[in-house]
Amino acid sequence: MAKEPEAKEQSPAAPPKAPGVLKWIVLGVVFALVTGGAAGGVLWFLLKPAAPPAEAAAAAPEQGESKEEAKPSEPKGIVTLEPFVVNLADKEANRFLRVTLQLAVESEKEAAEIEENAVHKARLRSAVIETLTLQTSDKLVTPEGKAELKKAIAERATKALGEVKVFDVLFTDFVVQF
Repeated sequence: MAKEPEAKEQSPAAPPKAPGVLKWIVLGVVFALVTGGAAGGVLWFLLKPAAPPAEAAAAAPEQGESKEEAKPSEPKGIVTLEPFVVNLADKEANRFLRVTLQLAVESEKEAAEIEENAVHKARLRSAVIETLTLQTSDKLVTPEGKAELKKAIAERATKALGEVKVFDVLFTDFVVQF
């Protein structure tokens, strides 16, 4: 006798599964995760502590850093000097330089003190003139030459001012006569 395959019977206790129910459950979980993550990101952004002010961060040196190594992020004071017209150090011909420049210092207070003090202004002008008259025209017309000149003026001006550091030299007029 041959056995007939038995038909599978569904138990009456298990309800038939509706198609797509699992898909909706997965979508609900994904939606909950995405909205929860977004809400958490917004809360973190809104509730994070404010960054310390730039002045306080610049004034307080970090651990292992000396007070001299701590530099402000940006100089805030500008010292404007009258235009300079000087003979250059060219030997083959008489060449002239006309330049107007500004010096960037740490604070507006330092800049105001320098502007008001005739001795400081005279020392600055003298240091700049001495530096300018050592230059040659062929060197000054190159970007590298201007960069070296800026560095030299900043160093000489800082030395002339004593405790005030010149952070940058800004040319507002620069003409070399050939």
